[in-house]
Amino acid sequence: MASQHEQLVHMNRGQGKTSYACNSSLQNVEQNRMRLMIEETIADLCSTSSLFPRNMVVADLGFSSGPNALALVSIAADAIHNQCLHFQQPQVEVCVLLNDLPDNDFNVVVKSLVAFQQSHKSVVTGVVPGSFYGRLFTSGSLHLVCSSNGLHWLSKAPEELKRNQIPAYGIDENVRIERRHLVIGAYARQFRKDFTLFLEMRAKELASGGRMVVSLAGRRSEELASQFTHAWESVAQVLSEMASKGVINKEQFDSFYIPIYGPSDEELREIIQLEGSFSIREMQVPEPSSSSGNMLITPSRIANMLRAGFEPIIVQHFGSSGEIMVEFVRTAERRWSEEGSLQQEMAKPASNVGCVAKKGGVTWVVAACFWECLHDGYLHLGVIIC
Repeated sequence: MASQHEQLVHMNRGQGKTSYACNSSLQNVEQNRMRLMIEETIADLCSTSSLFPRNMVVADLGFSSGPNALALVSIAADAIHNQCLHFQQPQVEVCVLLNDLPDNDFNVVVKSLVAFQQSHKSVVTGVVPGSFYGRLFTSGSLHLVCSSNGLHWLSKAPEELKRNQIPAYGIDENVRIERRHLVIGAYARQFRKDFTLFLEMRAKELASGGRMVVSLAGRRSEELASQFTHAWESVAQVLSEMASKGVINKEQFDSFYIPIYGPSDEELREIIQLEGSFSIREMQVPEPSSSSGNMLITPSRIANMLRAGFEPIIVQHFGSSGEIMVEFVRTAERRWSEEGSLQQEMAKPASNVGCVAKKGGVTWVVAACFWECLHDGYLHLGVIIC
């Protein structure tokens, strides 16, 4: 059991109407956008060696649960199969390893693996619980690492804010704006520490020439963090309104921290350079292009999606009263109904970034792309590290 001070980071379990399994369609849109990146990476892995690989190990870090849990590894397994057909080679033995934190809903996923193995005869599977900010696999064992919608989650909220009792959000808007730079700085430093550790661990675990294809929520570098609103900050704004009405305790709200940070592409570039395992040779930022999903978005749908993702840490902090989450959804629906069309908020331009890096004589390619996933400027930064 987690200690009193640990946040239980996981999505809503089960298959019910408030579960992550029933409220993760937007995340699936983003995973589909990663398809081409994964397929091209697999093609490169199978063509750069003088000998066609006999086996490959694919890991998905932070796979969560529900219908999206096997999406990335399914794309990878199918791509490997197609490469074998293309080069007229025997089927490669594939090992798929799924990782997430111990409190994740593994039960449903393990059952899904049975059907997955039946449709992918040459694939063996395994589950590896634990934080991807630590070692998970043996040295040089992985050929492909995938991660979607996970790396913006921090290992913990910034200790300096909690230690000095500095609220991350607050009810008073003027006070919140005044200390926003301080709060963002603390979160940025925690992300830098965590992402550096992530790179160090994966550099040890990847085989020579191995690849990573990851995506995380972020922002374009030209957009100031102080003027940027992420989806999780919208969660805090809903809770702020609830605190102002006395639905939740104000003192409790002041001590509530969501352990998430959305970096810019420039921050990622700098962290990769300073970590030292990777040296960036080239980075490209093409002109923005439009990108939006063909999905009906309503205030109710967005409110339920946020509930599915954030209810566990909200309930852990404020208590398990069912009225809290009912009021959360009610407040969120009212908020977005008043602010206008969510479809218009989602229809914002996207851009992408690409760079080439090198490690230990082996070429590592880093390509990134942004796309809209939710609202209020909530973008996703996709990165290929090979």
